Amino acid sequence: MSFAYFAQFASFASSRRVVRRGVVACAAALFSVGAVLADVPKILDAPEGAASITPADAPALKNPKMKWAPKNFAKDPSVVRFKGKYYMYFSIPPQEKDGGKYGWTTGIATSDNLVDWTFVDNLLPTQECVKKGFCAPCARVINGKVYLFYQSYGTGVKDAICMATSDDGVKFTPHPENPIFRPNGPEWTNGRAIDAEVIFFKGRFLLYAATRDPAGKIQKLVVATADADSDLGPNAWKQACDDSILQPELPWETKCIEAASTLERDGKLYMFYAGGYNNDPQHIGLAVSDDGLAWTRVWDVPFITNGPKGQWNASESGHPGVFVDDDGQTWLFFQGNASKGKDWYLSRVKIDWDAAPGVDGLQVPRLVEE
Repeated sequence: MSFAYFAQFASFASSRRVVRRGVVACAAALFSVGAVLADVPKILDAPEGAASITPADAPALKNPKMKWAPKNFAKDPSVVRFKGKYYMYFSIPPQEKDGGKYGWTTGIATSDNLVDWTFVDNLLPTQECVKKGFCAPCARVINGKVYLFYQSYGTGVKDAICMATSDDGVKFTPHPENPIFRPNGPEWTNGRAIDAEVIFFKGRFLLYAATRDPAGKIQKLVVATADADSDLGPNAWKQACDDSILQPELPWETKCIEAASTLERDGKLYMFYAGGYNNDPQHIGLAVSDDGLAWTRVWDVPFITNGPKGQWNASESGHPGVFVDDDGQTWLFFQGNASKGKDWYLSRVKIDWDAAPGVDGLQVPRLVEE
């Protein structure tokens, strides 16, 4: 299915923003999905003829050190190091052990080496807002606790971002006033919010989520902010835009940008994001920002794409989850499959960073063989 749509995009090449009603607004332009837009801002040119920055059959992708899923199905990884152990949170489909009573939930696994994972359990719904399901977690260690930001699932436009906390990384207490965030602005969003991402940057918390246009067809990103000393509950978050901060404009992004995953390096915020819906195929792109609100793509091709036919990730490499270890090493977790979604595995690659030639202050990632 293909269709044209009207949308707005920011000319981030000059980092120009129009501010109204106290939020960031984007300058208007019209385009059709799938059209090649010569004026989509980017910072660097990709190598001539390259479909992606990382070759699709790079050894680290073709034969990954980690390819894991309980019962061959897991999505949406998020990893933290907590009390001397690695914890991975991820989306997991209805489990036979639960008697099929629940929809998608959030799984937990632990590891000592980021390669071998032990499935611990899956969380079960305890609130009305997530009774049909909850998934796509974002885990953060804040003030000695694991904060889990996740979406309610299965309620269509009512899906929203929720939060829970844990002292041990396994048993979570949901915020009593969940959900904590959904976007508003009937001219550009239908109010749905999924794929939470939270980061502390320049003195405040930023929450990214994916929403859709009023017709429910185009997936795009929204951002909210919260004060450093807030409880991160529903009264803490203030929507910081009245249009999408990043939305599909390039052919490989098809009709979807989702799954923002961020890290800070030397005062800049870098965002790995998923371009394209699941199995479109979905790819992983990269954007950068000085303030967390205005974003520019680093390249106009994916950083990581799906693999060639016969490779384990031939259908997609998607939903990134970046993790920076205590020693500063960057690891990029992601999901992939070769079956158009009949199974799904979680994997990860090791990332180093280099100074971008000719662009002061910009760093670019590259895969490192282990």
